Amino acid sequence: MGEYQTYQHDVLVIGSGGAGLRAAIEASSHGVSVGLVCKSMLGKAHTVMAEGGIAAALGNVDNRDNWKVHFSDTMRGGQYINNWRMAELHAKESPERVRELEAWGAAFDRTKDGRILQRNFGGHKYPRLAHVGDRTGLEMIRTLQDHGIHQGMEVYMEYTITRLLKNENRVIGAVAYTRDRGRFVIFKAKAVIMASGGLGKAYKITSNSWDCTGDGHALAYEAGAQLLDMEFVQFHPTGMVWPPSVKGILVTEGVRGEGGILLNNEGRRFMFDEIPDNYKSQTADNPEEGWRYTQGDKSARRPPELLTRDHAARCIVKEIKEGRGSPHGGVLLDISWIKEKLPNSVEHIKRKLPSMYHQFKQLADIDITQEKMEVGPTTHYVMGGIRVNADTQMSTLPGLFACGECAAGINGANRLGGNSLSDLLVLGKRAGEYAANFANENESGVINLDYIDRVTKEALKPFERAQGMATAEGPYQIQNDLQELMQDYVGIVRNEDEMRAALVGIKKLWKRINNVSVDGNREFNPGWHTALDLSNLLTVSEAITLSALERKESRGAHFREDYPEKTESFGKINIVIQKDDDGNMQVKYDPIPQMPDDLIKIIEEMK
Repeated sequence: MGEYQTYQHDVLVIGSGGAGLRAAIEASSHGVSVGLVCKSMLGKAHTVMAEGGIAAALGNVDNRDNWKVHFSDTMRGGQYINNWRMAELHAKESPERVRELEAWGAAFDRTKDGRILQRNFGGHKYPRLAHVGDRTGLEMIRTLQDHGIHQGMEVYMEYTITRLLKNENRVIGAVAYTRDRGRFVIFKAKAVIMASGGLGKAYKITSNSWDCTGDGHALAYEAGAQLLDMEFVQFHPTGMVWPPSVKGILVTEGVRGEGGILLNNEGRRFMFDEIPDNYKSQTADNPEEGWRYTQGDKSARRPPELLTRDHAARCIVKEIKEGRGSPHGGVLLDISWIKEKLPNSVEHIKRKLPSMYHQFKQLADIDITQEKMEVGPTTHYVMGGIRVNADTQMSTLPGLFACGECAAGINGANRLGGNSLSDLLVLGKRAGEYAANFANENESGVINLDYIDRVTKEALKPFERAQGMATAEGPYQIQNDLQELMQDYVGIVRNEDEMRAALVGIKKLWKRINNVSVDGNREFNPGWHTALDLSNLLTVSEAITLSALERKESRGAHFREDYPEKTESFGKINIVIQKDDDGNMQVKYDPIPQMPDDLIKIIEEMK
């Protein structure tokens, strides 16, 4: 295979979204050498799709908010199988991380007296999301990127990691290839932080971009780390459904946070029919009260559109299945109705939701200040991921840390909107801090070049298979078949028969990728890149399906029509996935650690 270009750092960060950037900034502040690897370009990260805001109990709009309420909301939203320690740290430290971001230059929307403005969001008791219109994720990436590039880190753009490297049982680096020239390189590191994002491209309809192929989950699993609660995939209630070219693109929850209402084709606000018992005391009884709530009236209760995402998504699916959907298979989302309440509603919507206004105008020729939007559920986020220590973010493999969407624990069975951005700030900072400490305490490991030769030869096999072979297949067809399989059989509503059929299909796809063939050469070859992503997509799809089969109940984002109720026994365990000695995917149950009495008391008080 010849020689490999080798780069050496104390800490290697894989992923340059919000979590990766915040981790890299923190590690750099501890004086260690940091390398930041981007699968795409710096600044092009899925974090920008988090449009609505950053959840943090600043109390700027409603002074009743504090970390205890935020902690309680997060645990309730996650159906109490969250890692309570992560939820505690997140709730306590989010305000400081947001103020820090402000100090680095983030231009938040403001209250009349100049403080950071906060808006209502699903599952949050009080207005809690610090925001920049509906472009909060974009502003976060801009701020972190502008601050981070001055911290001395080395940035490697358009590099894809194919394997983690180990010495004995410790992670000591990674193998990658350059996406432009197809050259293999070695990254040596004393600590590795995985911040690679999500896995939405395992599904056909998704808000995720092309690079969200579950790389971090699969890389960690192949190296021997544990994955946790992979059954919990969040389907955001509102993605675009028309025209077909934009299907799945996110429509921020901020639309509903600013007063948007969901309607069926009969013009009825169906969410009023589906309020769970445990939310009835907090939910408005009529549209007028819900509108007053979105405008910051402390005496009003939240509209039903701001119930948790898992609940809203299932309600929308029910309307569609029962024939009350919109013309193109969704439901209607209406923010234009506020012209009945605000004489300057057009300017108000354009100011509060500028991205949504332009998105619908340019992509669907719809003016959201005057017309209703067609929306439907879209695969958006995965709550499951790499199992990590709550305080340090280190995985079950020494030297491997994880943060952001590819790490598990904080969100439990369902993530509240806005928690992803504060999660990546809080736990990204912790991952960077403890990875730097680990690097300072350990020496570099010894790289096994024979192993790297095997990895690179395996990656080049698609070129060796002739397209004319009877068994040869293109990578895009296999990717499409997997996406349809997961969408149809392991989607919003699940049952045992369909998931077992999905496992059979996944097994067949594993065989088919051994016949994948690509044309051309290694330079600028997207077909080859897609072929190399397939094993990661199949790994995470199998993990999701196996975990979902094991959890014989409905909880949060995991809904089984054959087990429609929550079960007490499953509320006490996490489902763990790990590779066994024979290379097979092993499933086990782990009991959730007992929550301390002081945190139990907080939850009881908040109820």
